[in-house]
Amino acid sequence: MRIMVTGGAGFIGSHFLLDLLDGSYPGLTPTEVVVLDKLTYAGDRRVLDGMRDARLSFVRADICDRPVVLRLMKGIDLVVHFAAETHVDRSIAGSDEFLQTNVAGTQNLLHCALEAGVGRFVHVSTDEVYGSIEEGSWDEACPLEPNSPYSASKASSDLLVRSYHRTYGLDACITRCSNNYGPRQFPEKVIPRFVTTLLEGGGVPLYGDGSNVREWLHVSDHCRGVALVAEKGRAGETYNIGGGAELSNRELTGRLLSIMGLDWDRVRRVPDRKGHDLRYSVDHSKIAAELGYEPRIGLDEGLEDVVRWYAGNPHWWKALTQPA
Repeated sequence: MRIMVTGGAGFIGSHFLLDLLDGSYPGLTPTEVVVLDKLTYAGDRRVLDGMRDARLSFVRADICDRPVVLRLMKGIDLVVHFAAETHVDRSIAGSDEFLQTNVAGTQNLLHCALEAGVGRFVHVSTDEVYGSIEEGSWDEACPLEPNSPYSASKASSDLLVRSYHRTYGLDACITRCSNNYGPRQFPEKVIPRFVTTLLEGGGVPLYGDGSNVREWLHVSDHCRGVALVAEKGRAGETYNIGGGAELSNRELTGRLLSIMGLDWDRVRRVPDRKGHDLRYSVDHSKIAAELGYEPRIGLDEGLEDVVRWYAGNPHWWKALTQPA
């Protein structure tokens, strides 16, 4: 099986690649893996350089580059599309790159996949497309009500994927995950930002009163869910991938402080984010029933592992937070 992974140098894409190449997904046995990545600020070539596998090839290019994408997709059986601009705060500061990459880039991939006769296209999206939910959990039939430029761009790309299945018959699936965390996450995201800042003796910011709630999903569980959808998801379907662990931002901060043996004097309150969604929560019963998915890594175990990883690998994250 020839597989293309977009955004394979990013946080989630690189974890998927590592597990794919080491045989963690028995239903996906690649003979060749083509990684397409633009290597923006959040892409890390060091991860790919450490993968010594003859089946792996890397192409640095933009997913909006039609001639390159079309050439690379010839003979591809499966595309797993992780590449995206993902940071909400950056999208609020300026949304142009989010629309270009997440919307135009996804459309270009879909066009090329159709023209090249790709066997299956898996589009990796986010629970943020649903908006905010006060109680209960979203299932896949819930309407899309995005509240940030980032989530609006992802919702737009989801609809494009759906249209290419319904209009052209492209074998495509969509996954929507809750908040990811794990080793090697870029330090702009809340967990690695808090951990690395605290490791360096600094103070961390807490938006508003810290009552906003997120559901947390370890990146390894997320990638396993994506692999299950790639292997045996029904064409045209959307699958939520959840972690089942909900915490308010204040509770998350408290967990990290406790793990690191620190006190609340290291936390400062900052004005709330514009359009800050109150709560995210996905119902992942569909992927559980159809494909046998369940999260395996508990939040306490996962957070402790993350803290240990960042504490033991300062060379990795300091190269990103303090570039030469």
